[in-house]
Amino acid sequence: MTAIKHALQRDIFTPNDERLLSIVNVCKAGKKKRNCFLCATVTTERPVQVNVVKVKKSDKGDFYKRQTAWALRDLAVVDAKDAVKENPEFDLHFDKVYKWVASSAVEKNTFISCIWKLNQRYLRKKIDFINVSSQLLEELPKVAEESVPSGENQSVAGGDEEAVDEYQELNAREEQDIEIMMEGCEYAISNAEAFAEKLSRELQVLDGANIQSIMASEKQVNILMKLLDEALKEVDQIELKLSSYEEMLQSVKEQMDQISESNHLIHLSNTNNVKLLSEIEFLVNHMDLAKGHIKALQEGDLTSSRGIEACTNAADALLQCMNVALRPGHDMLHAVKQQQQRFSDLREQFARRLASHLNSVFVQQTLLQLCNRSCYLSVPGHDQSSTLAQHSAELTLPNHHPFHRDLLRYAKLMEWLKNTDYGKYEGLTKNYMDYLSRLYEREIKDFFEVAKIKMTGTTREGKKFATLPRKESAVKQETESLHGSSGKLTGSTSSLNKLSVQSSGNRRSQSSSLLDMGNMSASDLDVADRTKFDKIFEQVLSELEPLCLAEQDFISKFFKLQQHQSISGTTTNEAEEMDGGTLSRSYASGVPQTISSEKDMIRQMMTKIFRCIEPELNNLIALGDKIDSFNSLYMLVKMSHHVWTAQNVDPASFLSTTLGNVLVTVKRNFDKCISNQMKQMDEVKISKKSKVGILPFVAEFEEFAALAESIFKNAERRGDLDKAYTKLIRAVFVSVEKVANESQKTPRDVVMMENFHHIFATLSRLKISCLEAEKKEAKLKYTDHLQSYVIYSLGQPLEKLNHFFEGVEARVAQGIREEEVSYQLAFNKQELRKVIKEYPGKEVKKGLDNLYKKVDKHLCEEENLLQVVWHSMQDEFIRQYKHFEGLIARCYPGSGITMEFTIQDILDYCSSIAQSH
Repeated sequence: MTAIKHALQRDIFTPNDERLLSIVNVCKAGKKKRNCFLCATVTTERPVQVNVVKVKKSDKGDFYKRQTAWALRDLAVVDAKDAVKENPEFDLHFDKVYKWVASSAVEKNTFISCIWKLNQRYLRKKIDFINVSSQLLEELPKVAEESVPSGENQSVAGGDEEAVDEYQELNAREEQDIEIMMEGCEYAISNAEAFAEKLSRELQVLDGANIQSIMASEKQVNILMKLLDEALKEVDQIELKLSSYEEMLQSVKEQMDQISESNHLIHLSNTNNVKLLSEIEFLVNHMDLAKGHIKALQEGDLTSSRGIEACTNAADALLQCMNVALRPGHDMLHAVKQQQQRFSDLREQFARRLASHLNSVFVQQTLLQLCNRSCYLSVPGHDQSSTLAQHSAELTLPNHHPFHRDLLRYAKLMEWLKNTDYGKYEGLTKNYMDYLSRLYEREIKDFFEVAKIKMTGTTREGKKFATLPRKESAVKQETESLHGSSGKLTGSTSSLNKLSVQSSGNRRSQSSSLLDMGNMSASDLDVADRTKFDKIFEQVLSELEPLCLAEQDFISKFFKLQQHQSISGTTTNEAEEMDGGTLSRSYASGVPQTISSEKDMIRQMMTKIFRCIEPELNNLIALGDKIDSFNSLYMLVKMSHHVWTAQNVDPASFLSTTLGNVLVTVKRNFDKCISNQMKQMDEVKISKKSKVGILPFVAEFEEFAALAESIFKNAERRGDLDKAYTKLIRAVFVSVEKVANESQKTPRDVVMMENFHHIFATLSRLKISCLEAEKKEAKLKYTDHLQSYVIYSLGQPLEKLNHFFEGVEARVAQGIREEEVSYQLAFNKQELRKVIKEYPGKEVKKGLDNLYKKVDKHLCEEENLLQVVWHSMQDEFIRQYKHFEGLIARCYPGSGITMEFTIQDILDYCSSIAQSH
C-alpha cells in the first residue's frame, strides 16, 4: 500500500500541487467488485483546500487516473455502519450517498480517522460521524500494529498523527541510500518480507551496540549528575535572593499605591471644584438680572423714547434669563427656584403695567381723533349736514400716520408680550380692534357722506341731499364709552343718513331712451356729470386703498404678524362674522386653534376694523347706478383696476377680498344695465302718424358704444364689454326688424335701410374689433334694403311702354324670332310709335319730380340718404331706358323709331329736380 501511495503521490497529486494524506482500497457496495482508491488530499498552496479523490486504474492496467473529486466541505455525514464490530462497509454523504466496501476494516478506520482530523483542522462546518467508535476519532487503533503484516505495519505506523498531519517526501540522498541498500540485497524487491526481516535483524544489532556504548560511558554520566546537583543548589540560592528582593519591591509597591491613591483624591477634588465653579458661574451669568433692568421693569417710564428703550432692553434680558436652558439638576436647587419665581413675578408685573399703558394709549389716541372730527359739531347752530356741506370740497380720509408712528415705538414690547403672556397680548389685540373699528367707522361713514353729496350735488337739475342732524349727545356718549374700565367700546354708532335723489325736468319716455334707467332723462346728463362721477369714484377708491394698506402694514409690524406666509385663506363672510368673542375663542392656552396662520389673523383684524367699508361701497355703487345707469361702466373699470392692483400685492389680503366682493356687485349692476337696455328695445313703440327715421335705441347704442370705448380703453375687463356689445347689437338688429315690420307710415325698406346704414357708420367709426361680423352684416342689410326700396319706389315710370315691351319679351320667349315681332298685330311699329308718343320729355320730368317728393317724404333728415337714394333711382331708370332701346334695336331694326328723350335728358331732369328741392 505504501508503494501505491508513493506512486499516486508522484503521478497524480504532485503535478496538481496536492499532498496525499490517507488512502483506502474500496469497491462499491452491491456491485461487481471493481477496486478503486479513495484518497484524502490537501493542497500545498494557501488557502488550503481539502478533497476526497476517487482514483482508478486505467483499462490497460499500467497507470492510475483521477476519476472524481469531492470537496470535503461538501461532505455532510460519514457513516461507519457499526461502532462496535469490525465492518469494512461505510457511507459518505455528499450531494448523494456513496456506499463503499473497504478491503479491510483497518484501512477503513485509518481513512475515517484522517477525515475526522482534517475536519477538525481545516473546516468550520463539522461533519457528522455516526456509528464510529469514539476511540477512533482520537487516535489510531492499536489493532493496526497487531493485525497488519510487517510491510503494512510500517504503513500503519507511519499513519500516526504526525504522518497524517505532515507528509514529507524523501529527498534525493535518502532515495539514493535506499537504492544502494536494496542493490546490496538481491531479494529486496522479489521477497519484501525477507528483506524486512533482514533489516529488522540489523536494526537489533545496532540497538545492542548503542546500549553497550551507553553503558561504557557511565562515569561521564555520574559526573554529569554531580554537576546537575550543584546547579540545583545554585538555583536554590538564587531563588532565596529573588524572594528577598520581591519582599522589598512589595513594600515599595504599597507605598507607591498609597501615593497614587492620594494623588487621585486630590485630582478628583480639583475636578469637582472646577465643575462646581463652572455651574455657579453659569447660573450667575445666565440667571442674574441687573438692578437697572429690574428697576426699568418695575418703574420704567413708558411714555418717553428713552424709557421705552430701557424697558425693551430689560424685557429682553428678563426673557433671556427665563428661557435659559438649565442643565440637569439645576431645577432642583432652591436658589434657582427662587430666582425663577422672582422672574415670573417681574414678568407678570411688567406685562400688566405694559398692557394697562397700551390700553390707555389706545383710548387717548382714539379720543384725540374723535375730538378732532367732532369739534365742528360743537359749534352752536351747526348740524351735520351743514358741516358736511362745508367740507365737501375736500374728499379725503384722515391720516393715521402719527398715531401709527407713536404706537410703533412699542412694537418690540408687543413682541415680548406675545412671547411671554399671550393672554394679555390677545386682550390688547381685541381692545385695539374695538377702539379702531369705532374710529374708522365714524371717519369712513363721514367720508362716504361727503362723496354722496358731491355725486348728487353735481347733477344738472341740482339734486338736494337731505340729512338728519346728528345730535351732540351722541358724540358725547361715544367719548364716555371709551373710558370704561373694560376697555370695550359700548356706544352705538348712529346710522348714515339716507339719500333721496329727486328727479325733475323733461324726460323721454322709456320707449325712446336707453338711458332712462334711474328715472333720469338723457338731457339731464352730460359728459361733465359722468366725468365728475368717475373722478369722485376714483378718488374714493384711491383714498381707501392707502388707508387699508397703511393700517394692515401697521398691524403686521405692531402685533408682529408675518404677512409673507402662504395660506389657504378663509372666506370674507367667515371673517365678517368674527367679533371679539370669536377672536378670543380662536386661541386656547396661548396657541392658535382655528386660525391657520398669522396672515389669517391680520385679515380678520382688518375685517373687524373696516367692517363698514364694504356696505358703504355698496351703498355708493347703488347711488351711482341710480343717478345714471351708465355709471356702472365707470365703476366696473375703476373697481377692476383696483382689484387687479390689490391682488398683485396680496391675493388673500383684506383689501383684495373686499374689493373683489364689491366688484361682483358692480358687475351685476353692469349686467342689469345691459339687460334693461335690451328689455326697453323689446318694448319700444313707434308713432303711427309720423315717419320713423333713426330709431332711438339705434342712436343711443351709438352713444353707449362711444362712451364705453372711451371708458374701457386699455381696461382689464374689456371682455365683459365685448360680451355686452354682442348682446346689445343682436338686440338692436332684432328690434330694428321688428319696428320695420310694424311701421305703417314709413316703408319697411326705408326703416331697415336708414337704421342699418347708421349702425354700419357707427361701427366703422368706432372700429370695435369684436363686432366686425355685425358691421359686415349691417352693411349687407343696408345695401339690400336700399336696392329693394329703389326698385319698389321707382317701379315702372313708363308704365305703358313697359307693358308693351313685356309683351314683346313674352313673344320672344314663346319662340318668335326678335326681328319677326314687328309683324305681330299687337306689337307692330305703329303700336310702338303710339306708345312712345304718350311719354314726351315733359311728362317724364313731371313723373320724376313726383317720385323725388315721395322719396323725400319717406326719408329722414338725420341720416341724409336722400341724394344716395335719388342717385340709385337715376341709375335704375337709365338701366330701364337702355333695356328698352336694346329691345327696339333688336326687334325693330331699321325702323328709325327712338324714344322722345335721351339719357342725357334723364340726367338733366334728375339734376334739376335735386337742385330745385
